[in-house]
Amino acid sequence: MGTAIVCFAIGPIIDRLGRRRGMMTTIGGTAVISTLTAVIPAALGAVSGVIITVIRSFGGLGFSEQAVNATYMNEVYQVTEDEKRRKRPGFYYSFIQGGWPLGFLLSSALAFVFLDSLGWRALYVMAAVPAAIVVWVIWRKLRETPQFELHQKLTELEKGGRTDDAHALAASYGVEHSSASPLKRLWEPALRRNTIVLSLAWILNFFGIAIFSVLGSSVLKNAKDVSLSSAFWMLIVINAIGYFGYVFHGWLGDRIGRKRTIIIGWIISGLCFALMLSPAASSSFVIILTYGAGLFFLVGPYAAIEYFMAECYPVSCRATGTSFIGAMSQPGTIIGGALFTAVAAGAGTGAAALWVGALGTLVSGVLMIGAKPPVAALREDHPNV
Repeated sequence: MGTAIVCFAIGPIIDRLGRRRGMMTTIGGTAVISTLTAVIPAALGAVSGVIITVIRSFGGLGFSEQAVNATYMNEVYQVTEDEKRRKRPGFYYSFIQGGWPLGFLLSSALAFVFLDSLGWRALYVMAAVPAAIVVWVIWRKLRETPQFELHQKLTELEKGGRTDDAHALAASYGVEHSSASPLKRLWEPALRRNTIVLSLAWILNFFGIAIFSVLGSSVLKNAKDVSLSSAFWMLIVINAIGYFGYVFHGWLGDRIGRKRTIIIGWIISGLCFALMLSPAASSSFVIILTYGAGLFFLVGPYAAIEYFMAECYPVSCRATGTSFIGAMSQPGTIIGGALFTAVAAGAGTGAAALWVGALGTLVSGVLMIGAKPPVAALREDHPNV
């Protein structure tokens, strides 16, 4: 839950700091946390355990980077002069989101090659290096978004007691401005519905993420009698397929709408996992096919939903909204894991994966029907809405 608390807290900070500084904070903070993890002394007993728990809780900074990234790219694509990127923002964003499965595969490969020779501490130091390089690149090359710069100027005018000037400036750009706190804005009537619906959808969807992505090898071994070594290679192939899921759903979201893409993807995913767990999936080929399809439609829609969430909130609370909802992954993982353990103890791994993971994934897709980007969000970004 420490990770969730950090995720909850970072959104409002980023809506104050800005998108550029927010990315530097989340990525740079992750590098610092990784380095600190590597130097924690092991001889302090229970104290070492407390220290590592506190430090690793700040791993939520790395998870929150998704929300900041989606917020930044959403605002950049709105004003870009590149016609292709403005018309197909989801497709281009999908390549950025696709870095997650590729990063997972790369980190797994590095651990496989260097863990025995260098030890786990060296791996944490290695992980900090690329993050530090990215922070340097952002500092040197990336500019703040025009939307946040305008929002910041309006906020400064209001703080200086020049409220009329702030509203006049906002009107000159054809946008609206709110001085309410970012966290409070999430529960305004126009935004409350999305906050509730998206939060519940993330919690339930992470039942599937926790079971089929994190506990995938255990599910394959205990539910389908696949050996651990075979399960390992199956998951490598399946995660590679997952990358193309991001690209496909980013492209599809531009074509038929991001909300519709998410609904269809998660419902199909739940059905694919249910088929994989059924007696009909008995051969290795069918297991890989159904599991791979399930993961394809489970993780792929995150290329659409991260961008969709940014569209659901106005510029003044966009990072807070996306971070708040993203933090729901942690309660989802905890609740899903507890339910999975309880059901598995009484009915077996297969039944637990079906009724918690597959069903949770399917219901999360159905819940997304209730989400809707409000006009209020658009009026803070686009003139003449």
